[in-house]
Amino acid sequence: MAAEAIDLSLLPKGYPKKVWTQDNGTAVVASGQEGGCSKVHAEVAEQTADHVKIILVEETPEPPGICTMDLRYPPVAVSLSAPLEGRKVVLEQKDVKVPR
Repeated sequence: MAAEAIDLSLLPKGYPKKVWTQDNGTAVVASGQEGGCSKVHAEVAEQTADHVKIILVEETPEPPGICTMDLRYPPVAVSLSAPLEGRKVVLEQKDVKVPR
């Protein structure tokens, strides 16, 4: 995807910035970030005529346990209700605590 078609301003510094489409534009894939015991997935937060907002959710178990000290950058995908076409992709990241 062209850089001007992606808004990365809501991502933390150092977060992966790779985004692409699949399935004729009906799927958007982004590199997420997870580490140790955390897992990342993507959710569509909003779809409008001019943009699609995707939240990259990193789930971390609570209470914390013994975890490795590694970072992983898996691709995470969302399905759109219509092809992306000329709409802008807006990425946001959030951390969520989940019960162990």
